[in-house]
Amino acid sequence: MSAGPGRDGGDSFEEFARASQRRLYRTAYLLCGDAEAARDLTQTTLAKLFQHWHRVSAADHPDAYARTVLTRTYIAERRRRLRDFRAHTPIAAHAPAVGPELTVTLLAALAELPPRARAMVVLRYWEDLSVETVAELLRCSPSTVKSQCSRALATLRTRLGDAHLYTTRS
Repeated sequence: MSAGPGRDGGDSFEEFARASQRRLYRTAYLLCGDAEAARDLTQTTLAKLFQHWHRVSAADHPDAYARTVLTRTYIAERRRRLRDFRAHTPIAAHAPAVGPELTVTLLAALAELPPRARAMVVLRYWEDLSVETVAELLRCSPSTVKSQCSRALATLRTRLGDAHLYTTRS
């Protein structure tokens, strides 16, 4: 059996999964903030893509399709968990961090954002997607993306306190 095109004329799912897995995992890690949860989210996403491979392989941009599935899966899973557990609890003030500690502090602050706001921040600023693209991915208006990103960034600044100052030091 060759690793050539699939029966629908597109690349095989295995080739796509191998080529996309690391990128999907990185985005999943930023969304989840936990390596194990990111692996689970990546695998769930790949399983959904496999299940609907005929649609994915026919898409103009299969990577964008995969990122959409990953993001929507993350939001759906978080919403289910939030129904059972109150996510917004007061946080203690964080000590300013330097180096890798800042990354941990940032991930902790990201984890406290609501799932949709976190997804918007990650997609908009980490994935460097346009406001319009994020709006399309999350099925909302561009103004919603702008306002929620603005609020989320303000929340992150408040929660990070002076920690962001250390990122500009030489």
